Amino acid sequence: MNLDSLGDWVRTYYSSNVTPDMDGSEVTLFGWVQEVRDLGGIRFIILQDREGTLQVTIPKKRVAPEVLAKSDVLQKRFSIGVKGTVKKTNMTPRGIEVIPSEIRILNIAAEQLPIDITGKTPANIEVRLDARALDLCMEQNAAAFRVQHHALAAIRDFLFGKGFLEVHTPRIIASATEGGAELFAVDYFGQKAFLAQSPQLYKEQLTMSSEKVFEVGPFFRAELSHTRRHLSEFVSVDVEEAFASAEDVMRLLEQVIQYTCKAVSEKCSKELAALKYRATVPEIPFKRFTYDEVLADLKSEGVDIPWGEDISTEAFRVLGKERGYYYFITDWPTHSKAFYIKPKDGKPELCEGFDLMWRWIELVSGGTRISEKALLMERMKEKGLNPESFKYHLQAFDWGMPPHAGWAIGLERLTMVLTGKKNIREVALYPRDQMRLTP
Repeated sequence: MNLDSLGDWVRTYYSSNVTPDMDGSEVTLFGWVQEVRDLGGIRFIILQDREGTLQVTIPKKRVAPEVLAKSDVLQKRFSIGVKGTVKKTNMTPRGIEVIPSEIRILNIAAEQLPIDITGKTPANIEVRLDARALDLCMEQNAAAFRVQHHALAAIRDFLFGKGFLEVHTPRIIASATEGGAELFAVDYFGQKAFLAQSPQLYKEQLTMSSEKVFEVGPFFRAELSHTRRHLSEFVSVDVEEAFASAEDVMRLLEQVIQYTCKAVSEKCSKELAALKYRATVPEIPFKRFTYDEVLADLKSEGVDIPWGEDISTEAFRVLGKERGYYYFITDWPTHSKAFYIKPKDGKPELCEGFDLMWRWIELVSGGTRISEKALLMERMKEKGLNPESFKYHLQAFDWGMPPHAGWAIGLERLTMVLTGKKNIREVALYPRDQMRLTP
């Protein structure tokens, strides 16, 4: 088949911008064939673009022969351009159709597609991920990432309004940020290096100059976890603020969450309808429960966790049955949190760390950071870390490190909450986990 060139055609409207009051107007549209229906004397082409769909109607006896000839060969996912006239009608859900005067076939598609792009025939997630570029064309999947886009725009908007500066820190680092073995090693010109687990140490250092910073970007954890909420490469939204405590950044966090939920609710009605999900805007302040209170609540439900141990996913699921909302867990045992989380004054067995939960899902971790060099080195040793490996970070503590606090949101987990998706791989464009390195 001979393909047409784009030539001098320029899109005049997306599908969603074409309305009944444009009756008689000329439009130029681009997109993909989602469906072809032939009813003898009339043919319907459902044209899909990034904003939705629109019906192109071809009355076979009334259109030019070359238009009819082009429509004869159209199949699903052909990339096309359409010039035509808008017509008001009662025969379509949106009350409009376009009668084409010219069709250009810009590219073709295989006759047998690996998945049904209309969504009428569901495919399992592994088949979908193997054909991810096509899978993302489905309305519901595209809707999830538009929600994610608006959520991230809202987070940035809110933080800019609070005077935070957006920063970009290295992804290739010389030592572990969080400690532990969950690191991807890389060869850096003959030196051993690692992919960053988080921007934690760098964003702490940046509080010395910029005071209030945030970063949005991918980070990497070699966790041997193959669950519906873990990824090996994930996007984190990290915040750090000088001259602030855990309480200060908790208040900031709940404001960010409320602002983001409100923005999604107001701007994503079409996407939420496609997802068949209702967004809610939480009231603030969020409820706060101490680690001890959570353990007591779990014990009353028959789940006994020895003091000092982490709370398992199964235990969080029990908590989530009674807590269908956002809530903080505070006053964690110091040894259960990262080495840089500050122990509580006068009660060093507890720390100023917190987690923000939604039902049973951990969305955010944060807390007051240690700003005293000697205490930080002591905590490193307690965690089995060698302070010498962190000498370039520790030297910053000789130059006036301020008291500071911060947190990190997992963007994909937040997107799960905002869209109702149950598997984190559905809200990562091209997910990477223990089992998947392609496409």
